[in-house]
Amino acid sequence: MDARTTTLSTESTAPTRQGTPVAPLAPSAPKSAPIVTLSDPKTIVDSYDAFLFDCDGVLWHGDRLVPGAKDMLAALRARGKTVLFITNNATKSREEYKTKFDKLGIAAEATEIHTSASATARYVASVLKLSEQARPKAYIVGMEGLEIELRNAGIECIGGSDPAHNPSMTTPPDLTTVHDSMDDKVGAVICGLDTRVNYLKLARAFAYLQNPETHFVATNIDATYPHSSGLLPGAGSVSAMLRYSTKREPLAIGKPSSAMWDAVRVSAKLPQGRTLMVGDRLDTDIAFGKSGGVGTLLVLSGIASTADVTPANAPDYVLNSVADLLSALQA
Repeated sequence: MDARTTTLSTESTAPTRQGTPVAPLAPSAPKSAPIVTLSDPKTIVDSYDAFLFDCDGVLWHGDRLVPGAKDMLAALRARGKTVLFITNNATKSREEYKTKFDKLGIAAEATEIHTSASATARYVASVLKLSEQARPKAYIVGMEGLEIELRNAGIECIGGSDPAHNPSMTTPPDLTTVHDSMDDKVGAVICGLDTRVNYLKLARAFAYLQNPETHFVATNIDATYPHSSGLLPGAGSVSAMLRYSTKREPLAIGKPSSAMWDAVRVSAKLPQGRTLMVGDRLDTDIAFGKSGGVGTLLVLSGIASTADVTPANAPDYVLNSVADLLSALQA
């Protein structure tokens, strides 16, 4: 039997994207019933030379490592495999992520880390060329990590972590300042996860977006993200109020967007046919891998479960966690 997860089909045996035959469902199974089998870790390790890892829900939950993740990464590097980290979390800069990796005892260079914040900064600076426009500033609904990446790319930011845009929650904000204090140099609103999000900040972002020429950019539109305490609202939930009130859809930069692939491929040469995306979300990580033409591995340590797999979103492989790769790497 094929070591990959089976494709969810009731038709006759057919090739998968990479040409491996897939066994049909048993005759007694309902046509819509998904069959997902755990994959052979050795087949995965032997088939790929570059491994791209999501972080939250894959390597850690908050500040707690997924058991076996650190040793698995070290074993991959010992085998000469390329290891990159690709996360939609925009709350930290790449250097801040490097500090987190160091604290967790994981070897990683800042250049190996790609976040939706760094990809957004690259896009705004090199594609939109915001700093060269008549309105070169960005209004931020987000946190310090996003601001750092944007400023490192030469983008002037307002809003964000500025205390003036994060008033005390004990007294209602003065909403007369929303339109009275607008900066006519703001040419973009950039929205990411913001754990200090408040009505005043969103109202100011809304006001800037009333100009149809103001760019509306989202680091990502993930509805949720896995925290050590459990599932929490994600960046997409923060931007939802702006999307609903302005009737505008943002340009989303993070996975599964091609803009994230552009950021990764400009800094790393990935081996054709031997690159694997590892993630816990079907709608971002697995979709990202599929859109980039690389192999996909779903781990069940984060968001998605086998019940979420459909014929349209099925990954190439499924494992309980990245730790399952360790036995094959140590063999």
